[in-house]
Amino acid sequence: MISVDGMKPEYVLEAGQRGLKIPYLRSLLASGAYADGVVGVWPTVTYPSHTSLVTGVTPAEHGIYNSPQFDPEHKFADAWYWYADQIRVPTLWQAAHAAGLSTASVGWPVSVDATDIDYLIPEFFRGWGATKDLNPADRYLIAALSRPTGMLAQMQAELGPYMMGNDTSTNGDQIKTRFALDILKRHTPRFMTLHLSSLDDAEHSHGPFSAEANAALEAVDTMLASLAHEAQAVDPATVVVIVSDHGFASITHKVNLYIPFIAAGLIDAKIDPETQAPQVAAWRAEPWMAGGMAAIELRDPNDKETAAQVAALLQRLQTDPGNGIAEILDHRAVAQRGGFPDAAFVVVLKPGYYTGANLRGELITDFHEPHGGHGFSPDYPEMRAAFFASGAGIGAHRDLGIIDMRQIAPTVAKLLGAPMPSAKAGSLQLAP
Repeated sequence: MISVDGMKPEYVLEAGQRGLKIPYLRSLLASGAYADGVVGVWPTVTYPSHTSLVTGVTPAEHGIYNSPQFDPEHKFADAWYWYADQIRVPTLWQAAHAAGLSTASVGWPVSVDATDIDYLIPEFFRGWGATKDLNPADRYLIAALSRPTGMLAQMQAELGPYMMGNDTSTNGDQIKTRFALDILKRHTPRFMTLHLSSLDDAEHSHGPFSAEANAALEAVDTMLASLAHEAQAVDPATVVVIVSDHGFASITHKVNLYIPFIAAGLIDAKIDPETQAPQVAAWRAEPWMAGGMAAIELRDPNDKETAAQVAALLQRLQTDPGNGIAEILDHRAVAQRGGFPDAAFVVVLKPGYYTGANLRGELITDFHEPHGGHGFSPDYPEMRAAFFASGAGIGAHRDLGIIDMRQIAPTVAKLLGAPMPSAKAGSLQLAP
């Protein structure tokens, strides 16, 4: 199962009209089953979505509520939900292991110390950027997090260095692909996951369907073809499942929600004059940004006075259509959607608007160059993810229509012959 982060289904379904050269992905429309779109989870961001892909349940159930952890005082050094121990329900790796199947994973979110992955190179980073820009000693860190002990060091001696940080470029994907191919050849795992990030990176920087995004996907298509060829050479009965975690929308404005919260006295914050980092001395209510939405967390969930103050503030902001607020959900409405179980409110933005992190200045600021984003309501068609499956026992030309992301894990579990009763959604019918 390979995740192409941020791949909208239209990239493949409309490849001809868009001039995209992605022969492998296009071949899946004829050789296998595919969805016209996958309705994702709240919020439509990378870590909650990837965890739903391997658990079959909502973020409120599996415990990975966002990509970065909630850090109201800005003291966590941009920590994300990296650790498998933070997942509260069984995963596909665990189901496969319980069925006696060997497992592997390269670069999948929330997989650090996943003990049911036999051959593991997890996604973990202490900084953003290409490998050359980071501390060279961090190479020892990713080796220490990989398993079995010594595996990554041995692979690097033969394959060259593995990426250290969050290298989301095409080069980073090529490195992950090279190491995944080596694991396939050496260890022949029965179930393997891989996460490729360069399309998402290009879409954030230049917008969906930009020349840069299209070029990134064309490069990824070559990687997918090599992975599928190797997997099927190892075992002709292999099924290849290509998924994505969310769609993408073009964005033009930032909504800097910290600013009205600071003005209302709900956050006591300032910018450190030396480091320019935000400093939060105290807070009663604070936004937790998730791209196209923001959860509003209360320091004391039972503080009714603060909750009422926040409700009035959000309602006032929503009355101005220029603020880009599509909907304000209260705690009960959020719970019904399966996201942010501790939030008092969730602010859902209109496509085109994105949560910003400025502590001062204007509430609404503009992107001056094309950009893209996600994290919006999964009800928006722009946020639909992708699903393709091809291989032994999969029907050809099988259009599944619009599916639910929570159906993917039980479908893969069924293909593996690995029971997964914790996944509540029904599996997809992929057979001819």
